[in-house]
Amino acid sequence: MAVETTNLPAPPSRGALRAALSRVLRSDLVYSFTRSKLTMLAGLVSLILIGASVAAPLIAPHSPYDLSTISLLDSHTPPAWIQGGESRFLLGTDDQGRDLFSIILYGTRASIFIGVCSVLVALAIGVTLGLVAGYFGGRIDMVLMRIADVQLTFPAILTALLVDGVARVLLGTHKTGGGESWILILSIGLSYWVPYARTVRSSTLVERNKEYVQAARIIGLSSRAIMFRHVLPNVTGPVFVLATINLALAILTEATLSFLGVGLPPSEPSLGTLINIGNKFLFAGEWWIVIFPSITLAALVLTVNLVGDWLRDALNPKLR
Repeated sequence: MAVETTNLPAPPSRGALRAALSRVLRSDLVYSFTRSKLTMLAGLVSLILIGASVAAPLIAPHSPYDLSTISLLDSHTPPAWIQGGESRFLLGTDDQGRDLFSIILYGTRASIFIGVCSVLVALAIGVTLGLVAGYFGGRIDMVLMRIADVQLTFPAILTALLVDGVARVLLGTHKTGGGESWILILSIGLSYWVPYARTVRSSTLVERNKEYVQAARIIGLSSRAIMFRHVLPNVTGPVFVLATINLALAILTEATLSFLGVGLPPSEPSLGTLINIGNKFLFAGEWWIVIFPSITLAALVLTVNLVGDWLRDALNPKLR
């Protein structure tokens, strides 16, 4: 009796993997990255900060969520190398007795998480509205772009404050004095959708008149299928560059909201909240509470911005 066999695809050989890796290493993008020492340094620092924040539960010597390890008697302890410091608190403690190094790690993770999710929200809204406005044109395009123009007249931080305040009032979270992470994500995301919409719209206006779109219409594909299956893959290049740059803005906006007291509550680790708390004790000589979170935030925003600027220049065909 013959045994029926199925033809499974053969796994890629080592030679094919080496060839693929060689092509990647010889690509223009990698060459552009390795040419700039500043970009390589920025990428390394970004990778270290993001990796340390993701591995915060493994790296942090103390958990800011474990109240049994926190004591008010340890509050305002200076860094370990200063007189009065303790070796178990490398960067000192804050006003609640929490280890500053640990809450910086957890705060960086919270800032990165909120920033990435906010960019994804802005990306989803902006790309969808940009596709619709560019593909259909006419009154739909006019209405959507006028809404975008009106929002551009307001700074992003004011839009985020407005959305955050309305969400708190509607949901009653303003009574607790703290905001939920998803409210911050929504408020920041709604503040940064306009650049994505305008970028995708301008590219869609060009793509909708090309032959492959006309062919898709002739064979009877729906407008939604044409927009998302055919037009969208051809307009995403500038969007990814914009998302990288806006990530730094989203992280900075979250820190600003937390600094103003409308972001994460004081009990939640956040770089903006730490800077706000440390600012109150700066003139009392307890500089470490504000200096170390500020340096971390500045390094994170600066390095992400540098990587985004490099990616924008590397993918710009006019600069090649």
